[in-house]
Amino acid sequence: MTVSLLAHRVASLLGEQLLRWQGLVPTGRASPVSAIALSVILGLLLSGLARARWLLPGLDFAMKKLLRLGIILLGLKLAIGDVLKVGLVGIPMVAGVVTMGVVASLVLARALKVSRTLGLLAAASTGICGITAALAVAPVLDADDKEVAYTVANVTLLGLVGMLLYPYLAHALFAEHPGAAGAFLGTAIHDTSQVMGAALSYQEMFNQPLVAQIATITKLTRNSMLVVVVPVLGLLHRKMTAQEHGAPVSLRNLFPLFVLGFLAASVFRSVGEAGLSASGAAYGVLDPSAWVRLIRLLGEQTSGLLLGTALAAVGLSTRFSVFRELGVAPLLLGVAAALAVSLSALGLAAAVGPLLDQARP
Repeated sequence: MTVSLLAHRVASLLGEQLLRWQGLVPTGRASPVSAIALSVILGLLLSGLARARWLLPGLDFAMKKLLRLGIILLGLKLAIGDVLKVGLVGIPMVAGVVTMGVVASLVLARALKVSRTLGLLAAASTGICGITAALAVAPVLDADDKEVAYTVANVTLLGLVGMLLYPYLAHALFAEHPGAAGAFLGTAIHDTSQVMGAALSYQEMFNQPLVAQIATITKLTRNSMLVVVVPVLGLLHRKMTAQEHGAPVSLRNLFPLFVLGFLAASVFRSVGEAGLSASGAAYGVLDPSAWVRLIRLLGEQTSGLLLGTALAAVGLSTRFSVFRELGVAPLLLGVAAALAVSLSALGLAAAVGPLLDQARP
């Protein structure tokens, strides 16, 4: 957890510098640099110090138990009402981009002769929500720590490139259609923090608050796909394993409790939001300010700390040599999958994004 706390501090400092470099005032703004991604990087840098046997039980606990709890609490960030705000336009668009990310990753993995597990990790991280999706699907796939670490490195690098470049591309193509620009940013960039960074940059540079709103809701809609895509990828993995080894497919393993917990947390958030709208108090007890503090404490701060701790444990358990062992093919897979998702997001944003121009999230 110490590494995770350090990563949060470093992410905050780097985020401030990045915002200033873009000409933005960082005061009061969330960092566009992912503390979760930095956790695994710092863990890798310190991995040589974490070979003592007495640390192993703690690392295993973080990678399994804390990871699952962090994903469950992450569901508190997603209200079903937010997803419905983009309605019949945004939801099919998100589904199309997610489908393209999954299919492209699996096809490219086979073409590049990358392991099936790396292909499925790339499918989840590229199609859904970056690092969080990779973490969510890894236990279902029985993925190795080195495969998770490589996938996280891909998401961090490629998402950073998208965060810095895509706001300018979105403005060049969709200056007259803020709904399309927001939808593109929300579907083309990997990780949630990176989408928020890109959306903030666009809003400040081009004075278009609707872009940030649409990008945020579109990204949250992508995040909700965890509930569907994790079992689907698990089913693909189990079926292929069964064909190779004759092992039976267990339906219980396809719907892990932490994914159901993520859904339950989202329902809890949604019911609370409905209570605020109806009576001014969530569950008849919490006023709006108390409700916001609770959601931020559990859904953002606690979840981020737990996921960061899990990623730090992954990094501490992994040697840099694994990147050399796995070779350049997984990196090529990440680049190609990211391009496929970006192109599909671009096409769909151009086709249906303008319909969101009058949205009022």
